[in-house]
Order: sequence, then C-alpha cells, then structure tokens
Amino acid sequence: MINSKIMKRLCKLISDYMALLVLLAAVVAMVFPDTFNHVKPTIINPLLGIIMFGMGMTLHFDDFRVVFSRPRDVLIGCLAQFTVMPLLAWSLARLFALDEALTVGVVLVGCCPGGTASNVITYLAKGDLALSVGMTGVSTLLAPILTPLLVWLLAGKTVDVDVVAMFLSILWVVIMPIVAGLIVKHLWPKQTEKAVVFMPALSSLTIATIVLIIIAATAHRLMVGGLIIVVVVMLHNMGGLAIGYLIGRLLRISSPKRRALSIEVGMQNSGLASSLATLHFASYPMAAIPGAIFSVWHNISGALVARLYLLSFSNNKK
Repeated sequence: MINSKIMKRLCKLISDYMALLVLLAAVVAMVFPDTFNHVKPTIINPLLGIIMFGMGMTLHFDDFRVVFSRPRDVLIGCLAQFTVMPLLAWSLARLFALDEALTVGVVLVGCCPGGTASNVITYLAKGDLALSVGMTGVSTLLAPILTPLLVWLLAGKTVDVDVVAMFLSILWVVIMPIVAGLIVKHLWPKQTEKAVVFMPALSSLTIATIVLIIIAATAHRLMVGGLIIVVVVMLHNMGGLAIGYLIGRLLRISSPKRRALSIEVGMQNSGLASSLATLHFASYPMAAIPGAIFSVWHNISGALVARLYLLSFSNNKK
C-alpha cells in the first residue's frame, strides 16, 4: 500500500511538472547530443503509439456524446483547428523565409490534430472539458485524411508529399493504438482503471524522450540557426491560442467554451508532426525540429495560459 501511494505521488509529480521535464530533456539533448545519437529516430513511432494507446485507455465512449449532443460546438472547433493552424504555419514560414525542411516541419505541426495535453490544460483553466475531449477525439479521427491533404496543399509544391503513405502512418501510429486502448478499457475496465492512474506520467516521460531523441539528432544544425525556428514556433502557438479565443468571442459562445476552443486550436499533437517528419521526410532532418520545439513550448505556454484564464475567471466572479 505504501509503495502504491509513493508511486501515485511520483506519477502525479511527473505529470504536474511535464513542461519542466520536457524542457530539461531538450537542454540535455542540446548539451550532450553525442550521448543519444545512437538512438534511431525510427523508435519515435512506437513511442507515439504508447501515448495514443494511453489516450485510448483514458477515453470513454460517452466522451463522444458531445459530438451528437453539441455538433455545432465541435464543428466550430474542428474547422478552426484545421484552418487556423495550417494557414498560420504556412504564413509564418513565408514571412520568415524558412528553408524547405523547416517549412515542411512547421506546416506539419499546423496540420496535425489537437494534442492530448490540451485536455489537461483545459481542465486546469476551468474550460469546457467535454468539448475539449470531443474536439481532440474528432480531430484525431479526421487526421488520417485531413493532415496529409493539408500538408500536400500547403507544402506539396516545395517537396514531394506522399498522401497515401502519410494516411497509413497516422492510421497505424495514432488511430489503431487509440482503438486498442478503448477496447482494452471496455474488456478489462477494473484493471484499466488502476493502470490509467499512471498513464499521464508515462505519456510525459515518453514525450520528453521523443523530444530528447529529435533534438539530439539535429543539435549541431539547431545551434547554427535555431533561434529563428524557436521564434516561429512560439508565434505559431500563441497565435493559435489567441485566434481560437477570438473566434469564440466573435461567435459569442460562453467563456468556458472559448477557453476550450483557444487551447484546442493552439495546442497541437506535435509528437505526431515529428514522427511524420522523421518517417516521410528523412532527407530533410530539420523537418522534425519544429515539432520537437513545439512539444517543449506549448506545455510551457499552456500552463501560463491556464493561469491567465484562471485569473480572468476569478476576477469575473468578484
């Protein structure tokens, strides 16, 4: 019993300080890149599969009821998700005159579905959690079709984009593990309930590992021209958060919904972006970097924006 309590506390500590953990992994990779160079980037896909499997285990079939009970909200969210971030990514790449590799990487991040961390941040920000979970689920299910298609439309003139291969990758790396997680939860609910307690910590460690592998593999190139891509990634994320919130205000939806929309639009499944870059754009090693940097930054900005929304919530109550 004592060991179980200690493990739960440790897991909570890891998940609570995920942003710091991911940042630490990035710093270690930059300082000691040669230590981790022997780790092949192909391991990223199985690692991402673990995260998606964990996501599936935490979902309930009831989570998707929001799609049918509030289709307008989910439709607004998904339209914003797959228009704001892709177009913002393309615009920033053009504005900063990024090279082919970094352009592909930034566009990939923009065309990916919402990240699983968005649900946690929405919860912390007292946003509409049901809407957040519903948007993440629906955007993830749409990703096998929309992500390759949008990447092809926005970056296809610059580099070769294999839409079919990317579709299959997302299907196997994202959708299948989520479905497997849902099935496991349905067949063994009691055992799954015990295991789910540890999943946020496992996901945090896995994301940190993905970031470490990608940055270590490209650390030398990143040291030369890394500042520009950091700026682009930060603007991309903050722009998504701001525009998502603005869309909510223009449509006059409730404050909790606006927060959920803002966070869902601004926080991407950047691990998927890095995975797709590694798998389908191997001739452009730097294409995986924007996703890795986004993984670091959006956890930091997410924690900050949750605090900002909470302060706003508290002031409105007074």
